[in-house]
Amino acid sequence: MSVFATLVERLADLLQPLFGASAAAAAIVLFTALVRLLVHPLSRAAARGQKARTALRPKIAELRRRHGKNPEKLQRAVLELHAEEKVSPLAGLLPGLLQAPAFFLLYHLFSSDTIGGRANELLGHELFAAPLGGRWTDALQGGLLGGAGLVYAGLFAVVACVAAFSYRLSKRMMAANPVIPAAEGEQVPGLGAVTRAMPFLSFFTLVTVAVVPLAAALYVVTSTTWSVVERAVLYR
Repeated sequence: MSVFATLVERLADLLQPLFGASAAAAAIVLFTALVRLLVHPLSRAAARGQKARTALRPKIAELRRRHGKNPEKLQRAVLELHAEEKVSPLAGLLPGLLQAPAFFLLYHLFSSDTIGGRANELLGHELFAAPLGGRWTDALQGGLLGGAGLVYAGLFAVVACVAAFSYRLSKRMMAANPVIPAAEGEQVPGLGAVTRAMPFLSFFTLVTVAVVPLAAALYVVTSTTWSVVERAVLYR
């Protein structure tokens, strides 16, 4: 993790002439975008997997018509269809799971007070008047319209817009790809409930931004915005 911290600090030094005291904040945003760009091939793989599964829906509907009264036979037929078409039922999930370690590592980097036994210097910088190591509750001490309070107001506005767009995008994707009951053999048990809750998950980012250090909040906002734009492009 100290390697990532060093890279961000070096990037902040390069951005210093352009962003001045906010160079570290700009470095966090840029570094997060670069990491997301590196794992973009996994997102593309997830999109291809989802589209492949969607293309099989007419054939699966025919299998349900033929074997609807025999769940075990239906499940075998669906699995055989996926094998024949070389499509994994989990093709849309596994790439996303593989991204999780990188995201948790970066989140920990931007929310830890110490790294490798020394102070996390990233948290000592500021975004305008808001310290990267501070939280929303700290900003409130200067008032909602104080310098730090306005920084958080801007972040909340961005997150709310991204969450609203993500909600509409998720609802549209769910309408185009309705959940098929697990009993009919196509999806992982319990995935339907998770899928139905997904449109609302982006709104929890507001809570995250309010409780974590500003450095971590910048990471969360950047990563969430990237995810929404990426989904809009890949699943259009």
